[in-house]
Amino acid sequence: MTSRWVALVLSVVAGVALFAAPATAASAPVVRCSFTPTPDNPAARPVLRPLPFALTRGTVDVTFHFNYGPVTVRLDRAGAAPCGVANMVSLVMQHFYDRSQCWRLSDSERLGVLQCGDLYEVEKGGPGYKFPDEVSGAETYERGTIAMGNQGPGTNGSEFFIVHSFAHIPAQYSVLGKVVRGMDAIDRMVKDGIIPTDPNGPLDGAPKHPVKIATASFGR
Repeated sequence: MTSRWVALVLSVVAGVALFAAPATAASAPVVRCSFTPTPDNPAARPVLRPLPFALTRGTVDVTFHFNYGPVTVRLDRAGAAPCGVANMVSLVMQHFYDRSQCWRLSDSERLGVLQCGDLYEVEKGGPGYKFPDEVSGAETYERGTIAMGNQGPGTNGSEFFIVHSFAHIPAQYSVLGKVVRGMDAIDRMVKDGIIPTDPNGPLDGAPKHPVKIATASFGR
């Protein structure tokens, strides 16, 4: 899909949403979002910023076609992070994640995640904008959780992680949904091992066998 076509589709949706008043996810079908350009950290690939609103009803399935096999996540628009879900939907629609690599894998007692979404290297190569965290403080990160990664409060962009065991981390990362198919593919990534590159320890670093996303698409 070309950027012009994406713009047209999003413009049509925006026209419908202009009639909706600002509200919380619990009380209205849309909420306002804030996507702020980061000129000091430009987009790794040209993409349009998402529109400044998000739907708060229903779910959407996204399948990441890894070199290990497909992994389908069910994003929950009615959860705590509707703007995060809208952001991922926008990036998938614009093919941002296609032909990208996942640079970090961890398998310690504290943290068991696959981290993806940075196009250049760990925490480098985002979409050229950021948006606030959407957390309630009650988030937990069990196996199969997909959540936004960041480099500090309010720095969400394209980075995300999928939990393959459990993540004993503060409730500071916006939860987008759950894996509904393909955890066995992630388990195989973990089994293949890790090249220690992170100061947090030998079980945190680059996947020993490169993990790549060929495409990301909607549905299963």
